[in-house]
Formats: sequence, C-alpha cells, structure tokens
Amino acid sequence: MATTSDEQAAGQHYLVCGIQDCQRNGQFYCNDCHQPMCEQCKDEHRKSPNNKNHDIVLYRQRKHRLPTEKCKLHPTKNVDIFCKECKTPLCLKCFLTEDHKGHEFDDLEEIYAKKYAVWQGEFSKIQKYFLPTLEDLKTDIKEDVKEIKKIMESIRTSMKAEAESLKNLVDEVTSEKIECTHTMEKSLIQMLKSQETTYNDFITYLGKMSDKFQEYLSTTKQKLLSSEILKIQSIPETSKLVPPVFTAGQFNRDDVAKLLGRVNVPNTEPERRKVQPMEAVSTPMKFTEKQLEQSKEKSDMKPTLSLSSSVTKVREYSVPGVNNAFHVSADKSGRLWVSDNNGNLVQTDLQGNLLQKIQTSGGSDGYHTATQDGGLIYTDRDKKKIYRITPDRKISEFLKTGDWEPVSVHSSRINGDILVGMKKDRRAKVTRYNKAGKEIQNIQRDNQGQELYDYPHYITENINGDICTSDFNNRAVVVVNKSGKHRFSYTGQGSWFRPYGICTDVLGHILVCDGINYTVHLLDQDGEFLSVILSKQQGINDPCGVCVDDENNLYVGQDYTNTVTVYKYLE
Repeated sequence: MATTSDEQAAGQHYLVCGIQDCQRNGQFYCNDCHQPMCEQCKDEHRKSPNNKNHDIVLYRQRKHRLPTEKCKLHPTKNVDIFCKECKTPLCLKCFLTEDHKGHEFDDLEEIYAKKYAVWQGEFSKIQKYFLPTLEDLKTDIKEDVKEIKKIMESIRTSMKAEAESLKNLVDEVTSEKIECTHTMEKSLIQMLKSQETTYNDFITYLGKMSDKFQEYLSTTKQKLLSSEILKIQSIPETSKLVPPVFTAGQFNRDDVAKLLGRVNVPNTEPERRKVQPMEAVSTPMKFTEKQLEQSKEKSDMKPTLSLSSSVTKVREYSVPGVNNAFHVSADKSGRLWVSDNNGNLVQTDLQGNLLQKIQTSGGSDGYHTATQDGGLIYTDRDKKKIYRITPDRKISEFLKTGDWEPVSVHSSRINGDILVGMKKDRRAKVTRYNKAGKEIQNIQRDNQGQELYDYPHYITENINGDICTSDFNNRAVVVVNKSGKHRFSYTGQGSWFRPYGICTDVLGHILVCDGINYTVHLLDQDGEFLSVILSKQQGINDPCGVCVDDENNLYVGQDYTNTVTVYKYLE
C-alpha cells in the first residue's frame, strides 16, 4: 500500500520538502507534481519552462491526489478521466474509443479534489462542532436531571409535610371528639344513677309502709277497724335514655386527595435548549494578571483569630476538567482537588493549572478528602471501595465497604481516622476506620433507637471530635460527638433548607452550604446560628462545596460553573 505524504510526515516535527535531498520545511505543495516543497525549491521549480503553469499552493490548500485505480477494461491503465455524458470514470484508452466520441470530459482528479474538500469540511464540522455541541447538550440534560430530582424530592418532602400536618389535625379533632364522648357518657350515667337513687328511695318508703301494715295487722280487730286505710304511693316514673348515635363523616378518597393538593406540569411552552452557533468559538477561562499575583500572596496568621467584620474575596480559580465544583478539598501543599457531578476529579496548583485528572463513579457528594500526608482518599460507590492516592500520584485500593455504598468521606486532622458516610437500601450510617483501614466504630441510631441518617452526602469533623454530617434527605446538619452520641441537628433558618458541602475551622465554627437559598451558614460549635456568611451579595450563586485550608482561607465551589472562589473571614 502506498504511503501518503501526510503519513510520511506523521513522525516529523514538520513536513519535509520532497525535492531530492532537501530537508527543509515543505510548507508549499505542487498540485501537478503532487509533492511538498520548501520556499527555495518552489522558486527553483517555477523557473523551469516545463513547470511555469504548475499550480503551487500552500500545503494546507493542496488538492488531494486521486487514489490509483486500474481500468477494468484496460488493466495496465489508470482511471483518471470522467465522461460527463456517461457519468463514468475512464482511462486514456477508453477515452479514445468510439463509444465516447463527441462526449464532454472532466479531469477526474479535479472532481476528486473538490469532493474531498467538501467531505473533509463536513467531517471537520462533525469533529469540531456537532460532537462537542452534543456533549454540551448532554451535560445540560444531566443538569436538568439533577434539578428535576432536586425539585421532585422537594415536592415529595412538601407532600409528606402536608400529609403529616393533616394527620396531626385529624388526631387533634379526633381527640376533641373523643373527649366530648367522655363528657357525654359521664352526664348520661349521672342521669341513670339519679333514677336508680329515686327507686332506692321508693324501696325505703315501701319498707316503712310494710312495717306500718304489720303493726296494724297485729292489733285488735276493733282498733284495725277504726284505723284509716293506708294508701301506697305510685311507683315514680322515669324515662329510658336515648343513647347517642355516631354518624360517620361523609368523605371519600377524592376529598382527601383535594385536601392534600396535587402535582401537575404547568401549561407553559418549554424553553428551547440553546445550541451554540457553528461559527462561535469558545475560549477557555484564564487567570488575569491580578488573579495570578493574588494567588502568590500569603496571609500572615495572627497569634489569635476571631471572626472578621466582613468577608473578603482573595482570588478565584477557573478549574479545568470539571463542569462545576460540587466538592473541594485543599491539601497541605495548597493544591486543590475539585470534583463535579459527572465523576470528574481533578487536582490543580495555586495558578489553576491541571496536575492530574481521574474518572470516578462519584457525583454531587463529598466523596474525596485530603489526607495529613498530602495525599487523597476517594470513594467508589459502584464498586463499594475506597481508594488512596499518594503524594506521588499512585492510586491503590484502601478498603472495601461490603454491602454498603460509601457516599462521603473525611480524613481526620486530629488522628488521621477515616470517617465514611454510607447507604444501604433505606438505611444509612457513619463508619470510622483507623489509618490502616480497620473498622473501629459504627454510628447509626440515637439513644432512643431512632435512625440518625437518611442520606449523609457530606461529612467533616470538628476540633472537639464532633462528627458533622450534611443529610440531604433529612434536610439537616446532624452532629454527634466522638462517641457517636447525638448532640444536635441544625435545620436552617426557615421552612426550606437543603445542606450540601460542610467544613469546620480552627475556632470550631461549622460552615455549611444551603442549596435551596444559595447561601453559606456559619454556626458555632454547639449548633447555634451565627450568620449567613456568604450569599448572592458576595457573588455566590449556587454554593455546593466548602473547605478551609491551613491558612484559614475559605474555598467555595459552585454548581453551573467551574470557578472556585477563595475568601478571608477570620482575622
């Protein structure tokens, strides 16, 4: 098989001139001779009278050479002519036959070159426009899936809350009605006892009358005849009580359904997905000189720290290789690990340069953590394993979690223990492993035996050993002490709260992202709300991941952007 000029040049740093032994850059191309040329050889080639009409162009504008094809009727001849009348490729011998006398012909190589250019252009569109655009649209759909899941989960939670409210109301009304029956029963029994007392009194009366009759009967006949006849009173009349009757309420399933509201899709014209025009050119985000200068600055740590009166933006990273920044981990060297909801996990330096990238099964959870030795630990939910990355970038299996899916992970700065938030079916727990990967503690229920967790998707540890967990489904930050005893749960400052990324600082503060109200809350060590430390006023749109480095810088990652912003809030 013949080797093309492109293939010959594949192993070179540049295309070599095809004239004799010339080794200069062949940046030109002779469409008649079908060979690359350097500028000097091109000029020499044109000086020859035989070549003065040759078509010499830049190499990228060359005509592609017609592939060699033998004529079926004349096997020794190449097909290079096209009969316009018969619409058939021909060789020179076919061209001279009577069958094609008087026909119009075209140069088959010209036709091939034009067709090649057209199809090459279409192929280029597929590679440079259609496929990348479709990937963007797929990413957009994935974001919509995430948003729909978030909305539907919120609707389900609202429905449950509404149903619980209705149940409580039903219980309250039922209790009132039952209490009413007790009062009614007491009144009716009192009436019946009153009747019983009336009859008891009449029996006493009859006893007295019996005594008188016996007395009279025992006297002499004369005295009995002279005595008045005693009349017995009539038995007192009483009435039987009419017992109460319960009339069942008139309602059915539809009535209950109306009370609990309904879910429907608004009759609104859906917005069309935006498709980038083919001529548009996307440029990667880069640091400004000011940002690069800021990234080199070091903060002077004071002997004592306290909350600053304001939050100051220090710098921003545009993180390559991720679509958004759902979780952020800063290691001891100041380098940054960032993950998105598509399983991309990348490491960058202080200037935002990509150092390494790995594909994981993780999503919008806190599934990686920087370790004390400068490495990283991350979970694999699908394989139910936890992996370790050493500072020299070697990846190895650290431990297996059995039937439980590891959702979130944190490496303790106190003793190096590994805390893992896990799920299995409808159960969840937090498990502690030592640095060797041995299981040493399981936390699943409170003192009353109630489940503590539902979906512990971010986890961290405070300076006092408290384990702080963002529980997505419980809509709460659940905090237990180092022994696993429940201390408190933080449920936000309003009716809507959805905790995401969580971290703590050297003062024991707890910082947590609210994915519903797009804010970052600051709590004290005991769960008391101190302030909304970041909101849209500081340029935060959808905070998801937070961490604090050794210099007390607060890193905030967001959804819908690959930007990580760094703030100072301690002084």
